[in-house]
Amino acid sequence: MADAFTLQRRRRAIHGWLLLAPSLVMLTAFAFYPSAATLWASLFSRGTRRRPAEFIGLENYGRLFDDPTFWLVATNNLLYAGVTIPLSIALALVMALWADARIPARSFVRTAYFTPTVLPMIAAANLWLFFYTPGFGVLDRIGGLFGAASVNWLGQPETALWAVSAVTVWKEAGFFMIFYLAALQTIPPDLREAAAIEGAGRWTYTRRVVLPLLMPTTLFILVNAMINSVKLIDHLFILTRGGPSDASKLILYYVWENAFAFFDRPAAAAMTVLVLAGLGTLAALQFLVIDRRTHYR
Repeated sequence: MADAFTLQRRRRAIHGWLLLAPSLVMLTAFAFYPSAATLWASLFSRGTRRRPAEFIGLENYGRLFDDPTFWLVATNNLLYAGVTIPLSIALALVMALWADARIPARSFVRTAYFTPTVLPMIAAANLWLFFYTPGFGVLDRIGGLFGAASVNWLGQPETALWAVSAVTVWKEAGFFMIFYLAALQTIPPDLREAAAIEGAGRWTYTRRVVLPLLMPTTLFILVNAMINSVKLIDHLFILTRGGPSDASKLILYYVWENAFAFFDRPAAAAMTVLVLAGLGTLAALQFLVIDRRTHYR
């Protein structure tokens, strides 16, 4: 009896590992191994043909912390994330609530909201480049109707980062709306009827019932928005290339610049490790601390 039970447990364990094997292989090939290789590369100096790379420990990290450009880029990325994440989530929620309501041409509204998500970021950046172009861009033409002076949105340090952020919010909000819209459609209609019987208005029902039920979705969107705030740099190549004077340069663009423009791959690896560590820490805090308060009970 005991042998049969042990054999059954082994079969279940083998079956479980076989089911996990494809995911483990993919994660190892495209996540675990590259991360370990990047960490190892960050511990070596930049090698040349005459002078091979040498193990220098944490020296690359020390140079980064002494680099004023790195701190400027990190500050830019924090500001960029602080603007794009809450605006994208708030706009996505408003759009989802409106698209879920019983309004005329609801399918058209949903399609219009989701259309920017379908566009590649390069195409979206070229579209917004037409909006931002001084003199004959859409924004300047509209401002000219009211007597406003021409503004070089992408050529001024004071406005470049915010102009880039606006493109991201426009692109991301429609994508996040889909998750909110799917979550809204899982809320039982009985709750709305019960709230109406109790005399709750639309705002009270939304604030006390809908928003708490959407908290798990909000946490999921928050994690994705946080990751996107670091990885989305395609539009920088079209709009500003990090300028002017590094005013719109973000951390991943600086990683690319060090690796492929300056050929300083150990420094790029060190920055990548710091980004991975920061994102991992934030994600762990969100799931371990915030996740406990996201479920409506």
